[in-house]
Amino acid sequence: MDNVTGAQEPDGGVQQAPAITPVLLCGGSGTRLWPVSRADMPKQFARLGPGPTLFQETLSRITRAGFDKPILVTSARHRFLAAEQAEGMGLEPDVLVEPQPRNTAAAALAAALWIAREDPNRLMLILPCDHHIPDADSFAATVAYGAMAARSGRIVTFGVTPTRPETGYGWIQPAPLPRRDGTLPLARFVEKPEADRAMRMFRSGKYLWNMGVFLCTARTLIDAFGRYAPGYVAPLRMAVRRARHDLGFLRLDEASFSAAGCESLDVAVMEKANNLSVLRFDGLWSDMGDWDAVGRLATEAAPDDKGTMAIDCEDTVLRAEGTGIALVGIGLSNVIAIATPDAVLVADRSRAQDVKLAVAALQERGASQADHAPRALRPWGSFEVLTEGAGFKVKRITVLPGARLSLQSHDHRAEHWVLVAGEALVTNGDSESRLLPNQSTYIPAGQVHRLANPGSQPAILIEVQTGAYLAEDDIHRFSDDYAREAAE
Repeated sequence: MDNVTGAQEPDGGVQQAPAITPVLLCGGSGTRLWPVSRADMPKQFARLGPGPTLFQETLSRITRAGFDKPILVTSARHRFLAAEQAEGMGLEPDVLVEPQPRNTAAAALAAALWIAREDPNRLMLILPCDHHIPDADSFAATVAYGAMAARSGRIVTFGVTPTRPETGYGWIQPAPLPRRDGTLPLARFVEKPEADRAMRMFRSGKYLWNMGVFLCTARTLIDAFGRYAPGYVAPLRMAVRRARHDLGFLRLDEASFSAAGCESLDVAVMEKANNLSVLRFDGLWSDMGDWDAVGRLATEAAPDDKGTMAIDCEDTVLRAEGTGIALVGIGLSNVIAIATPDAVLVADRSRAQDVKLAVAALQERGASQADHAPRALRPWGSFEVLTEGAGFKVKRITVLPGARLSLQSHDHRAEHWVLVAGEALVTNGDSESRLLPNQSTYIPAGQVHRLANPGSQPAILIEVQTGAYLAEDDIHRFSDDYAREAAE
């Protein structure tokens, strides 16, 4: 299967495969990689190493011949983050915004219905955004090989030869005899198995790891939903029909979208469909689903983490996030230790899949660390809480060149701003003033105000909030360049 670029025609020539529309599903939360991955900054957008994010790595695999402009399906919370990282790679994808999380079935069908408006026979490649696949050329060639089967009405999925009895992946069993199009019919799906079953499948040599990647036409996927999960079709067709454009994004209609189910694509359709084919991908693959997978990858390339030190440790994953943190392990074996400015995870490496349980427990307790990262990204820049206590909170705020925050007010808090770098334009009630480094201003509670950066360098300021209530939802927006809801 190596070096396949197209299907062979009867005369021995190579048939040029039609362009494929990649559909990137990037709305997941990645709780098993907590505390680096959180609801505010899920793993596909977080930097798990010195290179690009997993989302950017996924984009790089489809910026080559044979692929059309991608479609991103993401949440309202992450739409600016996804667009910014795509723009950083010189891409301007179509971005479908999910009004609420409904899992991968709804996301995939919404994309298929969007594509089918122009061409229901267009090929679409459904991709998770949290996979590590270093050999992009081999991956593209494998996808191209499946185009003939997909054009004929098959749903082509992809599998990897297992190297261990992994319990954190789904598995698939191909039938032994290939079809005329070179693919193997799919015999069965196996959800994440228990250890004993995983060992039996591994030893049998008959199974592959399920990559969760699917190639088909938009029409084929819509027809599959109509047959196996018909309850999704009408709500999502209406969600697409009533979608509205908003600052370059396409917001799916909330009322219609919320009426769809919330199953995974595998459960809703793929495990029931009888027209699935399998192609084996021979390159390196990892779904980067937990810290064990990250640690396994780090053994192949030395991690760039100067904040950690391992002394007489083996099979141990150490990671320190943020400045001023030194994480030292001594005599550890089979341990995961992850330190961030506001949270520390210590776990047995064999329990890497259970990190999501810790996140759920923190959410039950109402701990902000469960979902919110120390550094919160916004379309205008970012802010980081440096310290807080009864009646006060101190933030470092960074405003990007040319950006500005919303025109807003707060009921319960006053704010003191001290500019430390760049320049800022401050609207404070009816007055407007310019701040330079070492200058400050005061915003009383209830005052309408705005912060803007008119300069060519980031503006950095320290904000001291004082008041009885300091939560982020104490905000009234009167004008916003980014059309955000009050809760965003």
